[in-house]
Amino acid sequence: MLSYLAHYAENTPLRLLGYSTVRTLLAALTAMGIGFVIGPWLIARLRRLKFGEGVDDPRTGDLAHRFDKKNTPTMGGLLISGSVIFSSLLWAEPNVWVIVALFVYATLTLVGFRDDYLKVVHRSKAGISSSEKMFWQTLITALALVALVLHPQSAAKIRELWLPFVKNPAFIFPADAWGFGGLFVMMFLWVVGFSNFINLTDGLDGLATGCTISVALVYGIMAYAAGHAIIADYLLISNVPGTGELTVVCGALIGACIAFLWYNSHPAEIFMGDTGSLALGGLIGIMAFMVHQPVTLVIVGGVFVAEGLSVVIQVGYFKATKGPDGVGKRFFRMAPIHHHFQKLGWPETKVVARFWILSLICALAGLATLKLR
Repeated sequence: MLSYLAHYAENTPLRLLGYSTVRTLLAALTAMGIGFVIGPWLIARLRRLKFGEGVDDPRTGDLAHRFDKKNTPTMGGLLISGSVIFSSLLWAEPNVWVIVALFVYATLTLVGFRDDYLKVVHRSKAGISSSEKMFWQTLITALALVALVLHPQSAAKIRELWLPFVKNPAFIFPADAWGFGGLFVMMFLWVVGFSNFINLTDGLDGLATGCTISVALVYGIMAYAAGHAIIADYLLISNVPGTGELTVVCGALIGACIAFLWYNSHPAEIFMGDTGSLALGGLIGIMAFMVHQPVTLVIVGGVFVAEGLSVVIQVGYFKATKGPDGVGKRFFRMAPIHHHFQKLGWPETKVVARFWILSLICALAGLATLKLR
């Protein structure tokens, strides 16, 4: 919004607002500032309302060390989402890419909030049903795709599928019902898949938040490159005009996560809950799709993928080895995989620190694919 001031102040410092890099820095600082200012108030408010996580949270399993986290406030995702949305609206130039990204983020925040609300207020262990959650995720993805397909700025570009290490579109979805269906299936897998992956990762203090920062940093760079015609041509990647503004959204996300990590680091004063994790995954998934780097997210978000696959492997192996007594074997000592390492005796802080390192390595590996064409 404030970027428009650059058009009326060419001979003043306000002209710098015409640069997305400057606005990205300002968005990060704004989101961080909001997080630091609002954080203590929100934590105190949630404590008074007794919106805390109990020992029977399904993520805790039988790990005794989790018991001291009873009644730690959850729904901390509200702090992140409020900071990101306000900062993005303040500093990003509104276009279809930014609006769709924030729409997906805001609506998935509401879905996660409803899930957390049922858990902490109505004491429902399961929260919303899996079918209801899938319904809302499907509807949100469909509405986002319809907006991208119908808008003239994105209608043609959104149909292109780009792969790492390839300098041309691998496939272009046709402008018909079959093309829309194929595009929807792929977008659905990314938005919903990473939404659930980050949700599974959010099991230790600071784990999901720290990994999200490294992923957001890389996708901020990718969004800037995709939106810059000269850089995109040099790197032989897709040039998607307008997606450079998603860099500002990524900057806001990084700033908000840094502020939240201040309170979410061990021992956590607040948890993000499904309010935060579902929305973060959806936002990253849709942005990866819009900047034509969806498959690269499998590399950049390698920790999230590993967490999700560990659950799939654990469940599949248990069912495959199930005996006549109905009991199967476990592939990991516990899933998601961060709990496996805790079962091996690693302290929580060591698991988190090492997963952050792995996330940074994955992020740098994904970033390197921009040059390998």
